[in-house]
Amino acid sequence: MPDRGGGPTGPRIRVGRPSRRVRTLLMTLGVLAVLAMAFTMFAGFWTDWLWYRSVNYSSVFTTTLSTKIGLFFVFGLLMALAVGLNIWLAHRLRPPLSAMSMEQQSLDRYRMGIAPYKKWLLLAITALVGLIAGASASGQWRTWLMWVNGVSFGQKDPQFHLDVSFYAFDLPWYRFLLGFGFAATILSLIAAALTHYLYGGLRVTSPGARATAAATGHLSVLLGVFVALKAVAYWLDRYGLAVKSSDFKATDNWTGLRYVDANAYLPAKTILFCIAVICALLFFATLWRRTWQLPVIGFGLMVLSAILIGGLYPAIVQKFQVQPNEQAKEAPYVEKNLKATREAYGIEGAQVTDYSGTSKTEDKTTLRDDVAGAASIRVLDPNIVSPTFQQLQQIRKYYAFPTNLDVDRYHVNGQDQDTVIGLRELNLAGVDKQNWINNHFRYTHGYGVVAAKGTTADTDGRPAFTESNLPSEGVLGKYEQRIYYGEKTTTYSIVGGPQKEIDYSDDQGEKTTSYTGRSGVNLSNPVNRAAYAVAFGEPQIMYSGAIGEGSRILYNRTPKERVEAVAPWLTIDGDAYPAVVGDRVQWIVDAYTTTNGYPYASRTTLGDTTADSLTATNNNRAVVAQQNQVNYIRNSVKATVDAYTGEVKLFQWDTKDPVLKTWMKAFPGTVEKKSEISGDLMAHLRYPQDLFKVQRELLTRYHVKDATTFLSGSEVWQVPNDPTNQSNDAVPPYYLSMKMPDQKAQAFSLTTTFTPNGRDNLSAFMSVDSEAGTSDYGKIRVLKLPTSTTVDGPKQVQSQFNSEQDIAESIRLLKGGDSEVEYGNLLTVPLDGGLLYVEPVYVRGGGLKYPLLRKVLVSYGGVTAFEDSLDEALNKVFGTEGAAPKPPADDGGTTPPPATGDATVQEALQDAQKAFTAGQEALKKPDWEAYAKAQADLEAALKRAEDAQAAADRKGGSSPSPSSSPSASAKPGSGASAKPGAGASPEPSASGSPSG
Repeated sequence: MPDRGGGPTGPRIRVGRPSRRVRTLLMTLGVLAVLAMAFTMFAGFWTDWLWYRSVNYSSVFTTTLSTKIGLFFVFGLLMALAVGLNIWLAHRLRPPLSAMSMEQQSLDRYRMGIAPYKKWLLLAITALVGLIAGASASGQWRTWLMWVNGVSFGQKDPQFHLDVSFYAFDLPWYRFLLGFGFAATILSLIAAALTHYLYGGLRVTSPGARATAAATGHLSVLLGVFVALKAVAYWLDRYGLAVKSSDFKATDNWTGLRYVDANAYLPAKTILFCIAVICALLFFATLWRRTWQLPVIGFGLMVLSAILIGGLYPAIVQKFQVQPNEQAKEAPYVEKNLKATREAYGIEGAQVTDYSGTSKTEDKTTLRDDVAGAASIRVLDPNIVSPTFQQLQQIRKYYAFPTNLDVDRYHVNGQDQDTVIGLRELNLAGVDKQNWINNHFRYTHGYGVVAAKGTTADTDGRPAFTESNLPSEGVLGKYEQRIYYGEKTTTYSIVGGPQKEIDYSDDQGEKTTSYTGRSGVNLSNPVNRAAYAVAFGEPQIMYSGAIGEGSRILYNRTPKERVEAVAPWLTIDGDAYPAVVGDRVQWIVDAYTTTNGYPYASRTTLGDTTADSLTATNNNRAVVAQQNQVNYIRNSVKATVDAYTGEVKLFQWDTKDPVLKTWMKAFPGTVEKKSEISGDLMAHLRYPQDLFKVQRELLTRYHVKDATTFLSGSEVWQVPNDPTNQSNDAVPPYYLSMKMPDQKAQAFSLTTTFTPNGRDNLSAFMSVDSEAGTSDYGKIRVLKLPTSTTVDGPKQVQSQFNSEQDIAESIRLLKGGDSEVEYGNLLTVPLDGGLLYVEPVYVRGGGLKYPLLRKVLVSYGGVTAFEDSLDEALNKVFGTEGAAPKPPADDGGTTPPPATGDATVQEALQDAQKAFTAGQEALKKPDWEAYAKAQADLEAALKRAEDAQAAADRKGGSSPSPSSSPSASAKPGSGASAKPGAGASPEPSASGSPSG
C-alpha cells in the first residue's frame, strides 16, 4: 500500500552549485580525511601486532582480537536483525488507508518526510543498534573464553551440588546471554511500537479501538518473549543465590545462601518461574484470541506474586523465624561459608596455635644467645634507605633507584643472607640537556645492581654494601648490568641504529654502547616508522637520520606492564622485584588468577584489601586487577622479565588451579611448565605480598572454624595501622628470615600482626613460609594470643618507645637543628613464648640528604632499650649489658688454678679487639695501608686464640670460645666481601649488627 501523499510542494528555490574546482577540492579533502582516519586506526592495530610479535606472544594478540571481532559481528548482527526485522514487520502490518483523524493528520507530515528514505533509515537504525550491541559484546571476550574452555574444579557446591565451574565459567555467560536477550527484546518492542504508532497500528487519542489486531498480535508476542526471558532469569536466580552478596552482621561481604535464602527466596524463585511461564503462554495466545485481557491479568499476577512471594514472604520469614533464633538458624549456612571461603583463598591449611605471649624463662640473660637463632633481624629498612642508596650509589644524575627497595636473599659464603637490593635505573629527569635525541637515543638504560646486607650497617649508619660502584662489583659475580627494562623506565627508546648510546661514565670519560638484543620492533621498514610516528605522535620518527639499519624501538618497558600485556587474563601483584639469576638481571612478577563466582565464598575488594601505608605513598605498588571484586584467588603464575632483552616468560606455579588450566586452554603455549623453572630462579622466588595481604584480611574473621564463634564476633581481629607514621593506613607485611616455634631452622618468611577489633593490644602473629621449592612453602602459621591477658601490640610498643623519658630525650636530641628522625619497620619476632620487637631509627639532617641508621629500639617483656646498635640494645633488654667473666668462687682453695691457656686466650681476644678497632678507624679516614695491617693483626690474634683454646680443651680446661668475641666475625673473608673498594664493609660484630 503506497504511503499517503502530501499537499503542494511549493515554489522551488534554485541554489547555485559550487564550481568544479571547489567540488574537486572538497572531494580531495574528504578522501584525505578518510585516509588519515583509516591510517590512524591501522597504525594502532599494526603497532600492537608488531609489539606482540616482538615478544613472541602473537597468539595472545590474534586470539584476543579474533574473539572480540567474532563477538562483535555475531551479537551486533543478531541485535540488528532483531530490531530491523521487527521494524519491517510492524511496517508491513500497518493498517490500510482510513479516515483521517486529527491524530493521524499530525503524524502525516512525519510519514511524508521519511517516505523517500525509509530503507536508508531502517539500515541506519539497525546499524546503530548493531554497532552498540557488538561493541558491548566484544567486551565479554573473557567471559566467552572461560565458558568455552572451562575445566572442572572437582568440587561441588553444598546447595545445588553443581561443580564450581558452573558458577565460575558457565553462569556468567548465561547471564550475559540473558541480558542481551532482554536488551534485544526491549529495543525491538520500542521500535515496533513506534512504527505501529507512526503508521496507525496504535492510536492514543483517536476514538475506537486503540490497536489493530495485527499490532496487538505482534506486540503480544514480543511481550511474551520478554516474560519468557524473565522466567529464565528467575530460574538462573536460583543458582545465583549461591554467589549472591548480602549484608550480614557476621561480615560485610557475605556470599552464599542464608536461612531465608534457602527457605524463602529459593522456593519463591521456583514459584515465580512457573507463574512467568504461564504468563508468557498467555501473551502468545493473543495470536488467536486477539485480546489482551488474559495476558494483562497474568502479568499483573506475576508482578503481585513478585512483591508478595519474592519480597514480603522472605521478610516475614526473616522477622519471625530467623531473628528470634538467629544463631541456630544460620549456623549450618555459616559453616558452608566458612569452609568455602577458606578453600577459595587458600587459607584452609592455616595452622592456628595458642601462644602465651609471655616468656617462660625467668632468667632473661639466657635468652640473649637465642635471638640469633630466632631471626636474622633486618635493621635496614628497604622503604627508607632508597635516598641513601641514591646519594651513595647514584654516581650520575641520570640514574635513580625506586622509592621502595626490595628484600631478597642470596647465598653468600655458604649461608643465606637477607639482602636489600635495587637497580640503578634510568632517570631522564637528571639529563642536563633535554631534547629528543638525548631522551630517546643517547640515554636509554640504567646500569648495575646495588645490594646491601639487611642485617647490618657500617659504623656511620650507612648500608653495608655487598654490590656497589659503577660498573657494579661485589658478591653477585658477573652478569649483564645494562637495565633497559625497569620500574622507572616509562618512555620509549630507539636503539641499535647509527646513534650510539651513553653506557656509563668513569674517570676516563663516557663509555658508549649499541644495543645488541633482539627486543623491540625493527624500524628499518618505512611502514613501521610511519605507523609509530602516528601512534606515538612523534613525526621525527619518520625522517630522523638517527634512525637507520638495525634501529629498534623499545616501549612498554615496566615489568608489570609487559606481563599484563602478554597475559591480560592475569591480576598482577603490586611489587615486582629484581634478582640476579645466573648471568642476567631478571624482574620477578607474581601473577594471580581470580574469579568472582566461587559459591559461598565471601568477596573481597582487591584495591582496598591490598592497600597499606606503602601503597598510599607509592601508586606503583598497587595491584593491577582484572576484576576488583573477587572471591577466589591463586598465585598461579610466576613471571620473569629480562632487564636487558625484555623477554617475558610465564611459568605455571599452581599446577592444580582450574582457572589457570582454563586460560592455558584458551591461550595454548603461553605458559611454561613449572618444571622449566631453573634452580637459580627458584632460589629467588618468594610468597607474594598482595596475596598475603588478602589472606591476612580474610583471617581476621575466618581464623575461627565454628559458626557460633563466627556469629558472635568475639574473635574478630583487625590489621593494625602502621605505628611508624601518621597515615592511619594498614601496616605492610615484612620479609625476614625467622623461625616459628614449631620450626627447626630459620626460613625466609612474610610476617604481620593482628590486634583485636577496636583495640591496640596484640591478638595474633602470622607468618607464611616464603622459601620457594621447599615442602613448607606457603604454609601459614598463626600464633594466637590468649584473650584473658593483654600483650602489647605494635601501636602500644611504639607509644612505649616514645613515652619513656630517656628515649624521648634521646630522640629530641637527635632531632636537634634541622635533623629529622624516621622510624623504620617495626619487626616482630616470637621468642620463648614472648614477642621481641625491633625497630631501626634513622636520622636525616646535618647537611645530609639521606637517612642514616643511628639507633635501634628493642622491646621484650615490657623492657625497652634505645641504643646505638642492635647488639647493645639486645644486651640491655636481656640484662647482659657490660657482662664480664665471673671470678672463681672462694672455695677454700679447692678450685684448681686456671690453665695457662686461659690467659693466652684472653690476651689474644684483647689483641683481636684492638686490631678490629684499628681497622674501623682506618676505614673512616680511609687509610687502606693501615686497614690491611689491622686485618693482618686481627687474623693473627684470632689464630692465636683458636690455638690456645684447642690446647686448653686438650688439657680439659675451660676458656671463653674465640667465636664469642664481639670481633670474631670480622675475620677477613668472613663477610660478603672483604674488598673495601667494592663498597662492602667488614662485618663489625658477631650478630651482624652495627657497632655504632
